[in-house]
Amino acid sequence: MQPRPRPPLAPTAAETTPENPWPLRLLNTKITDYVNRMSALWVEGQLVQINRRPGASMVFMTLRDADVDMSISVVIQASDLARSTAKIADGARVVVQAKPTFWPRRGTLQLQAREIRSVGLGDLLARIEHLKRVLAGEGLFAADRKVPLPFLPGRVGLICGRESKAEHDVVVNAKARWPQVRFEIREVAVQGPHAVVEVSHAIAELDADPTIDVIVVARGGGSVEDLLPFSNEHLLRVAAACRTPLVSAIGHETDSPLLDLVADYRASTPTDAAKRIVPDVTEEARAVAQARARLRTGVTSRLAREAAALRSLRSRPVLANPRTLIDRHAEQVATARREMRRTLAWRLDRGRADVVRLHSQVVALSPAATLRRGYSVVRDDAGHVVSDPAAVRVGAALEVLLAHGRLDATVTALHPAPTPPPPTPEGDRP
Repeated sequence: MQPRPRPPLAPTAAETTPENPWPLRLLNTKITDYVNRMSALWVEGQLVQINRRPGASMVFMTLRDADVDMSISVVIQASDLARSTAKIADGARVVVQAKPTFWPRRGTLQLQAREIRSVGLGDLLARIEHLKRVLAGEGLFAADRKVPLPFLPGRVGLICGRESKAEHDVVVNAKARWPQVRFEIREVAVQGPHAVVEVSHAIAELDADPTIDVIVVARGGGSVEDLLPFSNEHLLRVAAACRTPLVSAIGHETDSPLLDLVADYRASTPTDAAKRIVPDVTEEARAVAQARARLRTGVTSRLAREAAALRSLRSRPVLANPRTLIDRHAEQVATARREMRRTLAWRLDRGRADVVRLHSQVVALSPAATLRRGYSVVRDDAGHVVSDPAAVRVGAALEVLLAHGRLDATVTALHPAPTPPPPTPEGDRP
């Protein structure tokens, strides 16, 4: 039985299948062809792992991205490198003109460099200034996004160089101010090609620890090139995303990397950071003692004022003899009662005199008084008072009322009163 013939290879990578894959040699060949068609280009990065052997015609080095952990091998002719004016040292920021080359046997990509140039200080400062404007426009420097530092952190995260003076300054000065402070230290590269990645990783790691109350990034002073990692966009965005309060203590007073603007607090030196993150126990004890003294003085003064006010109240007559106020009102009540009795007696006496006077007038004007003076009242048999003889007839029975009794009488004769003459007119008077 003859083996089945193998199908023709797929012309493109998209047409490969599990049953019809490309051989590795074909893939490497196609990658080599693609890379060889690429033109030379300029690329920027940091130089690391420079391998320059005496007498060798080629110099090998690694070009590393300053923001992420990514690198590529670079090779350059020793003669071309000798003509270059660039500073060739680990961590140097350079731009390289190179042609990408793919080595199919090793499956590696390499840059064949033709020229290397240093990135000038002016260019670096211009890029930092441009990045500063961009981040400011995004609000990463805004004051309202900064988090206040805790008054007394239980645990401090410290990011610093390995066995650096900055670590000594922060730890020693902080413990001198507050001996109970605890540190979680991350020793990382604070300059060079690995600084951005290591510092960024340390910030993220400490920020994820819930026991860390504040994070301090500290290093000593240095040149602009040495402090470049602390103006790196990737590191700045990691710092801006940090939820734990962050203190930047980079360099000296005159150094101002962009991390100072992103951090929640900018310390001029590592020593200043130590003074800012923890209070001074001596000063706090003195402040507590002063506060207690002021409180004691205030309470004592208040008690003295209240005691004086109480003594003043007690010395008043009304409190010395509480009955004084009652006696005064009792006297007023007694006086009012006496006045009321006097007025009532006067009104009663006056009323009594009026009654006597009116009684005398009534008695004097009563019919009984008239009868006692000898007058009488004559009434007919019907009980009508007779005042005119014409009102009765001869022989009529009459009743005569006297002061002390009555009489029965009979009319025997009528004697009418004479008619008075008419009044004389006023003009006829003699």
